Amino acid sequence: MTRLPATALVDVHDAGLTRVLEAALDAHVRGGQAALAVVLETEGSTYARAGTAVLFSADRQVGWLSGGCLEPEIERAALQCAASGRIDWMEIDTRDDASLFSGNAVGCRGCQRIVLLPLSVMADAVDVVTAWLQGDGPLGLQIDVAGGLQLSCAGHSMEQRLPCAPVPFEGGQALWALRWLPPPRALLLGAGPEVEPLLATLAGLGWQVRVCDPRAAWRDRCAAPVEASGAAEALLVTGARPDAVLLMHHNFELDLQALLALADTPVSFVGLLGPARRREDLLCLLPEACRASLLPRLHSPVGLALGGRGPAAIALCVAAELQAWRHGSLPLRR
Repeated sequence: MTRLPATALVDVHDAGLTRVLEAALDAHVRGGQAALAVVLETEGSTYARAGTAVLFSADRQVGWLSGGCLEPEIERAALQCAASGRIDWMEIDTRDDASLFSGNAVGCRGCQRIVLLPLSVMADAVDVVTAWLQGDGPLGLQIDVAGGLQLSCAGHSMEQRLPCAPVPFEGGQALWALRWLPPPRALLLGAGPEVEPLLATLAGLGWQVRVCDPRAAWRDRCAAPVEASGAAEALLVTGARPDAVLLMHHNFELDLQALLALADTPVSFVGLLGPARRREDLLCLLPEACRASLLPRLHSPVGLALGGRGPAAIALCVAAELQAWRHGSLPLRR
């Protein structure tokens, strides 16, 4: 890639990239025409921020760049990009009054500058994307105005130059650099009734989730894939250390075993289902060193107090607390 003036690196903490890249790999395997739209920079108030990506194909869209009002125009340009095999660009500017009161009526006063990448870039990027999806490290993207493209993750890299349309927006920037942090991981210990709705919500938020339960009867009742392992075995899986672990056994002994196993791990978020009295009963059976290790990171009863009863409501409360914790906006417990 030609050396260009340095640009500020933008770190992306959450843009729903997991689902988008999984869909991109799937489209690459199936061989259909598709394109990735990636927001490079924004000004003002916009629905999507820098680093947001969306996959467009003839029969599928994964992700959003607006509340839906701008998607038809972006989709049209993306499918043209997919057919031509060349990089293209878009600037969507809704900051003036004419845009505000036009037929689109977006309502946001902001500007998004977007690059459109034909799916053909996936041919040499499979190893890079797979490494990121596995949580091996951050995913880096550099792209310049002449069509130079570089992707990298954990020792894997891809560099190529594609045919490129002229950049239609001004500003003098010739090189953009984005870095997506690895997707967050959650380990659910226990295949209780809250697991299925929780899996669906966390997947939509970009989490990668494993479910483990040593009990065959509980695994058989769960429609989601469940590994046949206990807490100690699940936590020893190489290269799959979770950011958060949720104890969802609905079983006192299994939760106690899980807490003992978690005490010597660096897992930052330990969530425990059940009332406060149950938590105290469990903690009093743990050695003092285990209690001291767990208490700073134990969230119990896990889940924000949003109201409602039943598995779906509990799953929503738990997902809300995980998402708030991930973004540093967790309210203080009273």
